[in-house]
Amino acid sequence: MRRAAAVLLLLCLGACAPSTPTVVTLGDSVPAGAACACRPFPQLYAAAQHARNVNLARSGATAADVLSQVDGERPVLTSATEVIIMIGANDMAGDFRQPARYATVAAGVRDDVASTVAAIERIHRVRVVLLGYWNVVLDGQVAEKQYGTAAVRDSVAATAAVNDALRAAAQRTGAVYVPTGAAFHGPDGTRDPTGLLAADGDHPNAAGQAAIAALIPPLPS
Repeated sequence: MRRAAAVLLLLCLGACAPSTPTVVTLGDSVPAGAACACRPFPQLYAAAQHARNVNLARSGATAADVLSQVDGERPVLTSATEVIIMIGANDMAGDFRQPARYATVAAGVRDDVASTVAAIERIHRVRVVLLGYWNVVLDGQVAEKQYGTAAVRDSVAATAAVNDALRAAAQRTGAVYVPTGAAFHGPDGTRDPTGLLAADGDHPNAAGQAAIAALIPPLPS
């Protein structure tokens, strides 16, 4: 009897062990780690959760690009424990300083992201986390130097439009929306985020990537 139990235990090792969770990330140059010779937040978060990191983010991607990417990534999405999406900045960047366009661009982001979440859930029921932005264009001292005061104020409106769209997509689909603004600008929105940004003023540096990783809720148990 004892021998049979020992054989069963040996057979079970590996086969019966819980599988390693998998975190899949879709999005733009921020999760891709552009302008930072460091580990981007998807890798940091997955390591903290003892999960496998599959980072499919692409520099320059728009919300429509991510939606079109889903079907081709069906095999890896089928195995995902969680999907993280950070997208929408590039959609707005082309219309920055054209406030009359913000609502239209934001509506497109909302609809594309909601469709992306729905497409993922048709493949595999999984928690989807949508990350907001601290800014969809330049920020900190680089923005002040290149834009001037009026354009810096306008970047706040552009960012709010995208974040509102992402929040609305989360409400429509049941995804989890996680804002990042307070991590970069402080709870009252007045802190200079330069210390968390790469030299381009656009992407997070190592500290900024770590700040984003710390915001994502732990994996579901």
